[in-house]
Amino acid sequence: MSASRFRNHPRLVLTVALLAAVAGAAAWQRDAVIGQEPTKPINKDALRHAESLSDAFNSAAEVAMPSVVTIRSRTKAQPVSRNRGGGGNGENPLKGTPFEGLFDGRDPDGMAPNHPRQGMGSGVIIDRSGIVLTNNHVVEGADEVIVHLADGREFKAEDIKTDEQTDLAVLTIKGAGSLPAATMGDSDKLRIGSWVMAIGNPFELEQTVSAGIISGMGRDLNTRSREIRARFLQTDAAINPGNSGGPLVNLHGEVIGINTAIATNTGTYSGIGFAIPINVAKWVTGQLIKKGQVERAYLGVGIKQVSPELAAKFGAKPGSGVLVTQVHPNTPAAEAGFEAGDVVVKFGDQEVNGPSQLQSFVERVPIDSKNAVEVLRDGKHVTLSVTARPLPKEFALAARNTPLQAEKPQPENAFEADDLGMEVADLTVDKAEELGLKPNAGVVITAVKPGTPAGEQGLRAGMVVLKVGKKDVKSVDEFKSAIKGESLKEGVLLYVHARNGNDFVLLKE
Repeated sequence: MSASRFRNHPRLVLTVALLAAVAGAAAWQRDAVIGQEPTKPINKDALRHAESLSDAFNSAAEVAMPSVVTIRSRTKAQPVSRNRGGGGNGENPLKGTPFEGLFDGRDPDGMAPNHPRQGMGSGVIIDRSGIVLTNNHVVEGADEVIVHLADGREFKAEDIKTDEQTDLAVLTIKGAGSLPAATMGDSDKLRIGSWVMAIGNPFELEQTVSAGIISGMGRDLNTRSREIRARFLQTDAAINPGNSGGPLVNLHGEVIGINTAIATNTGTYSGIGFAIPINVAKWVTGQLIKKGQVERAYLGVGIKQVSPELAAKFGAKPGSGVLVTQVHPNTPAAEAGFEAGDVVVKFGDQEVNGPSQLQSFVERVPIDSKNAVEVLRDGKHVTLSVTARPLPKEFALAARNTPLQAEKPQPENAFEADDLGMEVADLTVDKAEELGLKPNAGVVITAVKPGTPAGEQGLRAGMVVLKVGKKDVKSVDEFKSAIKGESLKEGVLLYVHARNGNDFVLLKE
């Protein structure tokens, strides 16, 4: 192409010029880089440290991975027809709980529940004979459970034993020979910030390892449908659908937890996962293997956390102890002399700081053993001796099915406590009998104004005020007299009977 032709096409000239400039810049960069040494040498000490940490993860994974298995469950078709109006459409039964999305048993095709359903989770071999530990929700309701080993072999699970209250299960496979069993660690020795790895089969990607740290300990994780009797480990190691039942291991390759749940709005990893501490799992699986069920001890009391406001009223240290709100009759606690208003500060030689912690201490003691319990009562330390008894199957601290209904008071019986924001009336004999209370046990709340101290603390019509402070109130007159000496500024302590049992409520302005 001639120079005149270039002049006739200015856009072409500009394009060629730009390309030439880019080519020149690239050549200049090559000249500057080729053969040039790094301006700053790599820190070899830091590199060795990083490589040694990487080696630690490599080694731990190599130790633990052979004992990790894939668990596939199958539920046979059920003769259930789909409701054309909606519902019964194969929805995840764990929807709305912390376990939602953890067990990959969802029906991607939206099939009705009368079709076979399959799910997948993880597990870990805990005994060479073929005993596998996993989550209850991985195998719950399954008609067939298949265990896929790390070496590629598959076996049908037998003798499945479960504990719904801790969401743990053990199952047995036979004919596999001597298997690589995992080494159990000690979850009580964990510290926040400890390195851990989650191993399992997220999204059917077998033998997947993710790393993180222990982010928190002693987490309560109760769902709307069940009470989970475990204080969970929290980790930021990625846990996703299919990880359920797999091990959480330390850098020694020891199992220190069983991956169970995630906190998420999407059903997938959001940075917060939960694992059952292995020390809890050891105790549960030991009983499942020996007895086929878990036998727990109990006290027979209603309990709650001691808030700073309640601590001041009961003379306890903020954040320490557990407040007894109710003592059920014919229980170990009743026999030992517990009283509502006691603050449990020690069980045996262990300090008590929260309800789930006390529950954990109590349920693991041997049945029929005698245990010293230190309580704070009226500002004094009292030691009680309680004999551990097995938790009855029908023992219910749960809410009653029938909501409380207020007896319609006669106008002359009603009294409106304006400062508190509620109206009370004498408790009739019929209402007392309906609620399982003794006649004249207290005064019934007949109305609560929203935005008042009573309304803000959740009091409602139908509850019964049994005490004001430490004074029994068996009538409206006694209630009037009792509140005269109380101040909302300092807090008015009420002991009330509610649908869920008895409780202490502090009203403050």
